[in-house]
Amino acid sequence: MNKLTREKRGQVVAALVEGNSVRATCRMTGIAKGTVLRLLADLGAACAEYQDKALRGLTCKRLQCDEIWSFVGMKAKNVPAARKGEAIGDMWTWTAIDADTKLIPSWLVGGRDSGTAYTFVQDLADRLSNRVQMTTDGHSVYLEAIESAFGSNIDYSMLIKLYGAERPGEARYSPAKCIGTRTVCCSGNPNPKHVSTSYVERQNLTMRMSMRRFTRLTNAFSKKVENLTAAVALHFMWYNFGRVHQTLRVTPAMAAGVADHVWTLDEVIGLLEAQERKVASN
Repeated sequence: MNKLTREKRGQVVAALVEGNSVRATCRMTGIAKGTVLRLLADLGAACAEYQDKALRGLTCKRLQCDEIWSFVGMKAKNVPAARKGEAIGDMWTWTAIDADTKLIPSWLVGGRDSGTAYTFVQDLADRLSNRVQMTTDGHSVYLEAIESAFGSNIDYSMLIKLYGAERPGEARYSPAKCIGTRTVCCSGNPNPKHVSTSYVERQNLTMRMSMRRFTRLTNAFSKKVENLTAAVALHFMWYNFGRVHQTLRVTPAMAAGVADHVWTLDEVIGLLEAQERKVASN
């Protein structure tokens, strides 16, 4: 790869974190698609590594968890039998958000199965330093995963949404009307006042607006799971450390005490440059 200048890298990263597609980024910057994708993969890995180390010993009090759908290559129903088992088809990005600081302490790209749930919840538990209250939707795999990771050291509730029957004449993609919710206390003594998934569901919208490959009902999608994983890591790096939250007036990382200033794009790109220098010196 021809090494891009920091200015050109900044143009590419600025376009990507604001929700532009890879092809749109290429048109805006004049940089080849392969070069943009390699930069995304390398920078995404650097962002994931940095956050893995930085987001530790967190003092979150109220967490909300959810999974958001996307797909790689093609939707699951279109995957041919000969390609079953490959990293293509439906993918789910599991996220946790701190309701107070809006920090995303943990995320994971994978299936919507018990194995992925165990990995995600255990990673989240390893990042916390105190007892928390947690709310999830009614996805059953959370139950054993949270019990395995936290034991009795958690106040955990499920918030289950109740939907009415589909109305005649509704468009295919219109969601069924939510007619109510039901709260299930699963562990500890959660405060009913804070049993909610509103923040994490709003974060789902932020992801769909900030990463073109998450936009629904379009031709935008990830071709490789590695690209999806890198894009998610870059998004959360910028969300946690570089984007000032409107209500907090600081970044989530500053609110959580893991950063003391608003990061610039140059600093984010500096994570990759530090890795390149390290590799060059070895």
